[in-house]
Amino acid sequence: MPVYALGDRVPAIHPEAFVHPDAVVIGDVRIGADSSVWPGAVLRGDYGTIVVGERTSIQDGAVVHAIEDYPTVIGSDCVVGHLAHLEGCVVHDRSLIGSGSIVLHEVVVESGATVAAGAVVRNRTHVPANALVVGVPGQIRPDMSSEASIVDNAALYVGNARRYREQLKRLVD
Repeated sequence: MPVYALGDRVPAIHPEAFVHPDAVVIGDVRIGADSSVWPGAVLRGDYGTIVVGERTSIQDGAVVHAIEDYPTVIGSDCVVGHLAHLEGCVVHDRSLIGSGSIVLHEVVVESGATVAAGAVVRNRTHVPANALVVGVPGQIRPDMSSEASIVDNAALYVGNARRYREQLKRLVD
């Protein structure tokens, strides 16, 4: 898997995390136990720090970047969907960032919240706990997210990462 240091910025990947061989991790990126980073995902900690908690999945094609003044922090038991883009934001535990969504600078997504597929969460938006964000620009709908469903989804990816760690074999170079 392409894992790169950039000067003194060196990734720290927990030995029980799974990073797919076709994902890219660069610079100051910290990935917690039982978390997974799937094919085509890019975590680029060149200007700032990226922290991924435990049991969190960063799915196929997602882009996670940080800027110097605002690290990107993704908590534990989170799901970051396919092709999502997160930059300079904080996503608290047990939250879901839907496929193709964009979460921008200084956004805070509280625990149990969901950013729907394709939503755009603009700079400095605060998403309350258990809220749902839909649309472009994102509109907040209070108490419309299911934290239990998010945790179940995160657990599925923990199991899938274990299966990949044990069974994935490259057949052709």
